[in-house]
Amino acid sequence: MKVLHTADWHIGQLFHEYDRSYEHQQFLNWLVQTLQTEQINVLIISGDIFDISNPAAASIKMFYSFLNQSTKSNPDLQIIITAGNHDSASRLEAPKPLLESSNVHIIGLVEKDSDGNIDYEKLVIPIHDEDGNVKVWCLAIPFLRMGDYPTIADCSNPYTEGVTALYKEAFEYAAQKKQDGQSIIGMGHLHTQHTELTELDKTERLIMGGVECINVNAFHPDIKYVALGHIHKAQRIGGKEHIRYSGSPLPMSFSEIHYKHQVIVFDLEEEVSNLKPVEIPLFVPLQRIPLNHQPLHEVIALLEHLPKMDSAVETTPYLELRILLEGPEPALRHKIEIALAGKKVRLAKIDVKYPATIQEAQEFITPEKLSDLQPIDVFGKVYQSRYNSEVPTEILQLFQKVAQDVNQIAE
Repeated sequence: MKVLHTADWHIGQLFHEYDRSYEHQQFLNWLVQTLQTEQINVLIISGDIFDISNPAAASIKMFYSFLNQSTKSNPDLQIIITAGNHDSASRLEAPKPLLESSNVHIIGLVEKDSDGNIDYEKLVIPIHDEDGNVKVWCLAIPFLRMGDYPTIADCSNPYTEGVTALYKEAFEYAAQKKQDGQSIIGMGHLHTQHTELTELDKTERLIMGGVECINVNAFHPDIKYVALGHIHKAQRIGGKEHIRYSGSPLPMSFSEIHYKHQVIVFDLEEEVSNLKPVEIPLFVPLQRIPLNHQPLHEVIALLEHLPKMDSAVETTPYLELRILLEGPEPALRHKIEIALAGKKVRLAKIDVKYPATIQEAQEFITPEKLSDLQPIDVFGKVYQSRYNSEVPTEILQLFQKVAQDVNQIAE
């Protein structure tokens, strides 16, 4: 039995306000082909199918068209999908009864009975071989929100201990069903300890101030593979080959400019074997000019050498510019856009740096000192801290005029 693990598609995502429908469609086309060439029996997708909980109709159509194409090209393919924190669990599950007839299982909600007990039967999915025999039990655990996991009395961290308890109980439930010759695998959309983060991972809203990191010991050692989502950089966790994030299929920020995106493929009998990453092509390049921050006039000179735009707009690279400024430059974007007119790039980000500020001992401002400060004093301190220089005379005069106008209005 051959398994492919992927996650964090974020269909519908904008990249610095640019639509990524072309890239997502190219990835899905590539994945349909890869499922065939790698002769995949089971596709597992560990959350964040969509970028927002209420995706556009075009994004929904793209996703379900993929499911249709992949199951048509391989009628025996089994697909297990869990919801991530960006997905609406109930919306993702809506077509569940129809899709299960095609061996497509979607798990978004953690259902409970009238006594509040978790219905683990809905979270433990059987995976069959070509003869229809159960070969694997999959703990298909979606992103867990408050109230989804068991409540542990008198514990130091209700989230991590609750999530750990859920995985323990789910494994015990599957172990009762497991027979000789069968295996157990798991899925999760969560943040594990000792994870290496990308730039975008750091901007994700953390649960309870960052105490949500789950220890790898939450996954029972008899779980043969743990397919994780939520972190966008592909990696193994805790030095264990069988606990992995597949990473996102598309670059999510310019910090990934040299990073190779991938899916994970492995064989599963009673044990995992032949585990390998399969690299995903880069459908739209990321370009950075220059490699290190340089003055504006030097950057504009470099832009003159860019090729001219052709008809292939969809594959036009996203551009990040790195500029070193001495102070405010109100017309910065206008100057850059003029320099880029007709060039084969899409301006996505302008990364500006100023001369390094000399670190000084922070002055403690007492209420008495604060009352003595005038607006122009505060403005001067802020300007100095940001640009590491004195306020230019013309800007100082403009600020004084505005302050006078405000005082006159207040009077």
